[in-house]
Amino acid sequence: MELFGLDLKGLLATAGLVLVFIIIFAESSLIFFLPGDSFLFVAGILAAQGVFHIIGLIVVAIIAAILGNNAGYYLGKRFGRRLFSNSQSKIFHPDHLVKTENFYRRFGPITIILARYTPVVRTFAPLIAGIGKMNYRTFVFFNAVGAILWVVSVSLLGYFLGSKIPNIDHYIIPIILIVVLFSVLPAIVPAFRHIQNKRPR
Repeated sequence: MELFGLDLKGLLATAGLVLVFIIIFAESSLIFFLPGDSFLFVAGILAAQGVFHIIGLIVVAIIAAILGNNAGYYLGKRFGRRLFSNSQSKIFHPDHLVKTENFYRRFGPITIILARYTPVVRTFAPLIAGIGKMNYRTFVFFNAVGAILWVVSVSLLGYFLGSKIPNIDHYIIPIILIVVLFSVLPAIVPAFRHIQNKRPR
């Protein structure tokens, strides 16, 4: 099974769940350009093909996702607030920090959960939660809920399709593109509506 020239089946068969942990942890903490959704989905397909056990995949991926987001929260809380020390900055103005704190105070829990399903946002949501000083106990709880829902739904979808569709290797690229499309829709639709509303009528 190849994806963009990579032999994923051979790679995962060799590195196993260690690679799953590294990819999911890294994408959940700071490295936003890694394809977490696609990787987890393909891992589910490979679990259906016997590369590894689906329960082991789910457990390892959940732990990696939870720890990764916690690392992102820590980095945001420890270092991120320094970005907002310049009152002359337009992007990192101190007023934006106050707005961030207010936002996460009101919408933090649902944001942490829904962010799991959107690439890039999934990486930066815990970082911004740390910057905005979201209550840590609240973050830990909803971070775990979001990680469980995301890992279970995406990996089981891959596992189900992998066990039901013969020769699914031949369709992996179109399926991955569909998964990516549905992942970015929550971010694209509001942006499109915002652009439409800005146009003169």
